[in-house]
Amino acid sequence: MVEMNCWQRGRLIDHIQLVVRDLEAARRFYGAVLEVLCVPIMDAEDFFFADELCVSVGEPLTGRAHIAFQAQDRETVQRFYDAALAAGGTDNGAPGLRPYHADYYAAFVLDPDGNNIEAVYHGPAERSAPSVEIRAAG
Repeated sequence: MVEMNCWQRGRLIDHIQLVVRDLEAARRFYGAVLEVLCVPIMDAEDFFFADELCVSVGEPLTGRAHIAFQAQDRETVQRFYDAALAAGGTDNGAPGLRPYHADYYAAFVLDPDGNNIEAVYHGPAERSAPSVEIRAAG
């Protein structure tokens, strides 16, 4: 049973991507709000990262959202894809290697509302901890 005042972070979300029309406006907006939250931005020419958030410029716009879930291996990516299609999702990229880095193995589906949902396995890696546990004070 999960305690109501205890949360886990770092197990589910790999990244969230927003594709925007105006990258400079997005940099100003997210730069300001993330500075308040003490989260630094890593900047590049046509995108920027802040922890699990990636903001890039381009067409087509992502629409409602792009959320990537962490997968423990390639087989899990395949099972995610199969389950999503069986549950009413639409193919948006079958399981396979992607050009983002050498071991980036992912599958993409659209949920029933058109959100782009991904499962990704980055290849063999060693985590410093399985997750971060956050407990509410009091």
